[in-house]
Amino acid sequence: MRTKILKRLSLVAGTTALLAVSGVHAEGDAAAGSIKFETCAGCHARPGYANAYPRYHVPKLAGQQQNYIIASLKSYADNDRKHGTMDGNAASLTPQD
Repeated sequence: MRTKILKRLSLVAGTTALLAVSGVHAEGDAAAGSIKFETCAGCHARPGYANAYPRYHVPKLAGQQQNYIIASLKSYADNDRKHGTMDGNAASLTPQD
């Protein structure tokens, strides 16, 4: 089951790697995107996972629309949306990622 989820999420990551954060199509490296996605999978691929504090449900990325993921990462990177872990993760990504 976990392998199936990780495969799906890797597909999402690889596809998302082909898009720039701005939402404009750009060249990307799906293999590099899959490696970078491992950080995301730690929380976003665990069924029923919730943060300890403040406690809230962590959404799954599998099945999410690419544009939503891109817009969310851009919002975190631009400090329009706040979450300590996500702010740092999003800021470490380039538009190419």
